[in-house]
Order: sequence, then structure tokens, then C-alpha cells
Amino acid sequence: MASPMNGGSGTYSYARNSTWQRNVAAALENTLKEAVMENLDLQKLLCDSDTFVVADLGCSVGPNTFHAMEAIIDALQRKCDKTTLEFQVAFNDQTGNDFNTLLASLPVGRNYFAAAVAGSFYGRLFPSSSIHIAHSSATLNWLSRVPEGLANAAKIHYTGAPDAVARAYQDQFEEDMGIFFRCRAREIAAGGLILITMGAVLSRDAQHRVAAAFTFIESILIDMVKEGVLAQERVDSFNIPIIFPYIEEIRRLIEKNKCFEIVKMEKLESAGNSENAIMHIRAGFEGTLTTHFGSEIVEQVFVRAIQHQHKLHSTLTSTSSTGIFVVLRRN
Repeated sequence: MASPMNGGSGTYSYARNSTWQRNVAAALENTLKEAVMENLDLQKLLCDSDTFVVADLGCSVGPNTFHAMEAIIDALQRKCDKTTLEFQVAFNDQTGNDFNTLLASLPVGRNYFAAAVAGSFYGRLFPSSSIHIAHSSATLNWLSRVPEGLANAAKIHYTGAPDAVARAYQDQFEEDMGIFFRCRAREIAAGGLILITMGAVLSRDAQHRVAAAFTFIESILIDMVKEGVLAQERVDSFNIPIIFPYIEEIRRLIEKNKCFEIVKMEKLESAGNSENAIMHIRAGFEGTLTTHFGSEIVEQVFVRAIQHQHKLHSTLTSTSSTGIFVVLRRN
């Protein structure tokens, strides 16, 4: 399992280096609200209850999760004329997530009760039929683990690797999505929604912009091997557990579960953005790199990354970032 995003509020923290994700969330704010306004039957969903529960799966440390939750709850308040309705938000992430920073930075004057729920969303997290909306943004690309049996010489990702490596990633993604949808089918009340934003590609041979960043980091590690700073086998045994699935593959896996109706699948695309690229990579992947290589090697990696950042910027500005927004309703 990958390590959580960098915690705290320091120079390399996710809280200060997640504007890429924030820009996507901001662009989708009205889309989130429309999904809630158009697809929820609140009277049927709540029945005799006066509490509406929203879960953010893979919340990290903020502030992006707060913006998304506020957008959803704003839509719910506009849709519902029930003055007694109260809101509960369950902020979920791995047990190693920096929940202290998350909870300490909760918005003042928020109109919901907040709870932290630690654990992988590739497993049960909540009681049966207790969640009304589950939200997941930029999280389902992370696999539950590195696929087994990889012979991935000098490659840290399936991009550019042999076909067998790509198949191993695809098999792991299918397994993980099966578990994810089975668990959410138990936890989400009939008529409830899952709102998903994730990176995806239009064809199997397309490269996602973030994968290009992995190739950049990979080139630095290979240079360190050539210079004798790093052993070849340490690079060979390292793989980043992230996948950018083909959009139609996502549809197939949802339909395979049979518990959710696909209300909407919308392609997302934005121009390449190289602003603060190294800092974003460090905030998101430093923990995963450190777990395998150690902090001393990782510090050298990012020193070299800064020295050669023009190469990364050139790649990122010439690529696009494709994604997908999905609205699912529990049958």
C-alpha cells in the first residue's frame, strides 16, 4: 500500500502543494452541485431520519476535501426544505493519514458535524445503508497494493514496461474496483450516490500527464544507478501503485457490480500545467519513495529533480490531463 500524502502544513506538505487537485475540484464545483440537485430523492432516501451522511473517501489533510464537502452540503440545503435536517461528514483516509492536521484545520462556522474514519476504502468502513453520498476525488487511481509478480527492470511504473506488467496493473485494478463497489453497495442507502473523479485515458496506449512525471523520476533513479549511488535491484523492485485506466474499462467494472446505475459519465480534460510541478510530486509521492529508498536517497532525487525541472516542465506543458467524472446511484 502506498504511503499517505505529506502531512502537516510545511513547505513540502500536501496542504500547500495540491493546487492541481484543487483546480479540478473548483472546476467541478457546479457539476457536483448539479449531480446532487438532480439525482437525489431526499424524501425517499431519508424517510424518518433527520441526519444526512456524506463520506469523503481519500480525504488527505485538506483543504480540498473541505471545498468539496461544502459544495455538496450547499446543494443539499438548497434542495431540502426540512429545517431539522443535520449533516454528518465522515473524512476517510489510510490509518497513516495526518488526521491531526485535517481536524485542526476544519473550517470555522461549518454547517456539519465532522468525524475521522481511518482505514482503506478497499474494505468496509461504515455500517450497512448508513451513507447517503460517497465522494472520491483523485483517489481511486491508487491501487490497494503493488501488483504481484512484476519483472519491471529499470521501470517504476507500467508506462513503457512490457505488456505483462501493464496486465498485472489492470488485473489489480479490476480486483480493487470489485472490492470497492461491493463494499459501497453495502454501505450506501438505496437511492444514495457515489460521486467519483479520477484520472483516466481515452485509449490503452495513451499516456497520462502524471505518468509522464513518473518517467521523469524514473530517469533520475536510473542516473543514480549509473553513477553508483543506488543499486540497480532497488530500482527494479520499486513500482508506484497507480493506474490510469481506459474509460470504457471503468464503465465495464461498474456494470459488472450491478448494484449501481450509471447516471453520468463525463470526460474531463485540462491543459498541461507545470507550475510547482516538483513540489506537487514531492507532496504526493515522497512518502511512497521514502518507504522503499530511504530519506537520504529521496532527498537526492528531489535535489536532482529541481536541477532538471526544465525537462519535466517541457513534457507537462505539451501533454493534457484526461479524467472522468462519474455519478452512480445505488439501486
